Amino acid sequence: MKMLKETTEKLSLLGSVSLGTGVMIGAGIFVLMGQIAELVGDLFPIAFIAGAIVVGFSSYSYVKFSNAYPSSGGVAKFLTKAYGPGTLAGSYSLLMYVSMVVAESLVAGTFGAYTLRLFPSEYASYASILGVFLIVVAYIINISGNKIIETTATLTAIIKVIGIALLAISGLVISGLPTITGNFITTSSQTLPDGFGFIAALALSILAYKGFTTITNQGGDIKNPHKNIGRSIIISVIVCTIIYVILALSVAGALTIEEIIIAKDYALAAAAKPVFGEWGSTLTILLAVVATVSGVVASVYSASRMLGMLGSMKQVPDMNKIKRLKNPSLVFTVFLAILLTILFDLTRIASIGAIFYLIMDMAIHWGLFRHLKKDVKFNPVIPIVAILMDVIILSAFIYMKYLNDPFVLIVSAIGIILIFVSQFLFMKSHTDKDGNMKMGMEMEEEQMKM
Repeated sequence: MKMLKETTEKLSLLGSVSLGTGVMIGAGIFVLMGQIAELVGDLFPIAFIAGAIVVGFSSYSYVKFSNAYPSSGGVAKFLTKAYGPGTLAGSYSLLMYVSMVVAESLVAGTFGAYTLRLFPSEYASYASILGVFLIVVAYIINISGNKIIETTATLTAIIKVIGIALLAISGLVISGLPTITGNFITTSSQTLPDGFGFIAALALSILAYKGFTTITNQGGDIKNPHKNIGRSIIISVIVCTIIYVILALSVAGALTIEEIIIAKDYALAAAAKPVFGEWGSTLTILLAVVATVSGVVASVYSASRMLGMLGSMKQVPDMNKIKRLKNPSLVFTVFLAILLTILFDLTRIASIGAIFYLIMDMAIHWGLFRHLKKDVKFNPVIPIVAILMDVIILSAFIYMKYLNDPFVLIVSAIGIILIFVSQFLFMKSHTDKDGNMKMGMEMEEEQMKM
């Protein structure tokens, strides 16, 4: 009976895609569009296309890893397979985990920014409080089981994809195709060389798609994982690319770049108002609420699953041993997301998340190329191209932040140092006198074979 229950609660391909697009659309459309426009002016629709191309190369490694090693640990399992048990695999895994929690905080903050558009301006300072409220709601949904999570994700994904698609297409038809000149240079980009702002903006554009990586954490919960995880990644990226580009063109046709930048935390709602009137703005806000709810639910699910697997693999202290709490990994994930939501604004949250993600992404590609040539069949050119793209984009983004907001670099550097030092010390705690580490992966691998 127990095995039957577990089987019937496996995620379907539709449920997996719903969770993936839930994370991606929640952050990409409603927050990052305004931030990208601030960097590249009227070229921001093209920035989403360029970001999709980069992510296309990047997703190749994740699909190959997922087909070969489907696991609830997702990226953590991939890194351990590539680098072996130790400080490197554990540190890169934690970078991925933290970037996932940052995504939760980013989407939760977006929920607050959009929801408050329904209230007088004097309530604007309550955005963080609403974000915290949403994270708590996501926690309640996540402790209710896979079926509740899948049902919630599927319903909200259908509502927001259809609603946003209709809004984007209608807006594009009414306002017409925008004029893209590439001549507008924003204030924050004036200290950058020509073209530099566009390359740096791709770090945020990629962040709009990074939700596809959370699909890799579904290996222990999805039907036919050796095929469906890879399929889910490909489908999710394609769906989001189409929606992003259409919507970006629609927003560019409805507002000037100056207007988009002023309303960058709620650009979509601002763009709907001149095209559809007050009711259109209200409808967009309601769609944003639905999208961000599904985004946080999906992100909390994936991040907590990854942290739980890191504990089982002995790469972090095993929180599952805390019997007083139901799903302690989920509790810690929610707590960290709430902390980030309170401490940082949306722009800084997005920047920190982009830096952490790009570093981890390079580690994934290098691990596949350098260490798994004999175990996984793949084209070695594609991971190398993905690494080069990541290096160029991250370098440009770091330079831009050095000029305009060095505090982001300080926080990111402190976070990275803490992660590597804590991993080194923790790994030493369960290394025997011969230098061997007992990582505890065998049990999960046996479960995947059943």
